[in-house]
Amino acid sequence: MTELNLLSALLVGIAGSVHCVGMCGGIVGAFTFAIPSKTNPLPYILAYNVGRITSYSIAGGVTGYLGEIFSHQVHQGLVWLQLLSGIFLLLLACYIGGWWKVLTHLEKLGGVFWRQISPLSKRFIPFSTPLAVIPYGLIWGWLPCGLVYSTLVWSMASGSAVNGALTMLFFGLGTLPALLILGTLGNTLKQYLALPITRQIMAVLMLGFSILILLKPL
Repeated sequence: MTELNLLSALLVGIAGSVHCVGMCGGIVGAFTFAIPSKTNPLPYILAYNVGRITSYSIAGGVTGYLGEIFSHQVHQGLVWLQLLSGIFLLLLACYIGGWWKVLTHLEKLGGVFWRQISPLSKRFIPFSTPLAVIPYGLIWGWLPCGLVYSTLVWSMASGSAVNGALTMLFFGLGTLPALLILGTLGNTLKQYLALPITRQIMAVLMLGFSILILLKPL
């Protein structure tokens, strides 16, 4: 896998942060109340994100492996997967921009699995140490999210389990700065990232990237 692909995954995570702030802002806000009082919240927020990004990487490894199998069994399978990933990134651009929210249907399907595992996260509240937050983050990494699902389809076209895991790792790292700042500055960040113009700019950038992905196999 090239460094350019990993950089692209990182940039997709950064561009998608506007969606993360809207979707995960309340989670991070509620999460801070489970942190011991008079304690620096940063180690706890970092631990939460370590768990979250680890789940992304595991999921990316699985989808990358499935994509590898598909590419070996279907003629030009990898090309078809790249086209599919481009379509999903295009849908993601529409989702972030609010132009067409078809990915919400996919989130509803993921919600079936999420309802089964989300109660497990309550076992780790309140948090005693930052390490105790990691399993909490691992569970919340499976929260139904159109942004994550679209990137998982992209990781499926990466060609292997390792590449799929790396794609999701770098994607997760791209979402990290916004969520870290959100956990410390709260509404200060949300106020700016939630602006309609911000979402539109990110959506247009995502749209351009999806077109590049779609043109690549041609």
